Amino acid sequence: MTFLYKLRAAEQQNASMLCVGLDPEPSRFPAQLKGDASRIYDFCARIVDATADLAIAFKPQIAYFAAHRAENQLEQLMEHMRRNAPHVPTILDAKRGDIGSTAEQYAIEAFERYGADAVTLSPFMGFDSVEPYLRHAGKGAFLLCRTSNPGGSDLQGQRLAGVQGEPFLYEHIARLAQGPWNLNGQLGLVVGATYPAEIERVRALAPTVPLLIPGVGAQGGDAVATVRAGWRQDAPIVVNSSRAICYASSGDDYEEAARREARRTRDMLHAARG
Repeated sequence: MTFLYKLRAAEQQNASMLCVGLDPEPSRFPAQLKGDASRIYDFCARIVDATADLAIAFKPQIAYFAAHRAENQLEQLMEHMRRNAPHVPTILDAKRGDIGSTAEQYAIEAFERYGADAVTLSPFMGFDSVEPYLRHAGKGAFLLCRTSNPGGSDLQGQRLAGVQGEPFLYEHIARLAQGPWNLNGQLGLVVGATYPAEIERVRALAPTVPLLIPGVGAQGGDAVATVRAGWRQDAPIVVNSSRAICYASSGDDYEEAARREARRTRDMLHAARG
């Protein structure tokens, strides 16, 4: 089963465009787990179980695990998701970007060690830094395109004088992902919810690729504007919310609170389709 097929199946089964981001910060855990990095798996697994019927995807951020020497807990979590939510694809948020044999090793890390269905990548070093991931049949890769952080404009919003029409860098990346780089239909793009006009522009340039859209929730992105700009019947969007769901409550009811927030966001996104 390819990543795109699995993504569309989850969209239909769970009536969802919501991606639940898993960014575990032990200092923000509820009281019984607070400050205990050895409980990262326990915290994340409970969030997964509480939202598995509401999500189009789960997105663990690798740095939040590695910073606490919790890579083994990430492996355990990935196995938990495959076992308990097999219909929901996993996107490993790693933002890798290197060439040659190093990219090959990163691809093995994402797809064989962790068993992710897709991974986030930086395209800055060009196609030979992306191609090793595409050798893994059925797996997906989301290329950073127009990111939600304020500094994204430093490079992504610059025009390319050497390219016909002098497009912005993010526009050029969108065209590459829709066209010559997307050899087997494995590519998607990352576009921040804080820039709905740019989402609409990226969708115009890349009408069929899936869009991973962070920035809804704690970062303040407009969920309704995001859906209207990016969603198309034949092209899924994966709208991520992390902290607003994971830390919806600091009390013993954190699982129930996460579920309520996930349901609220899922339903709001679905209604925005019109």
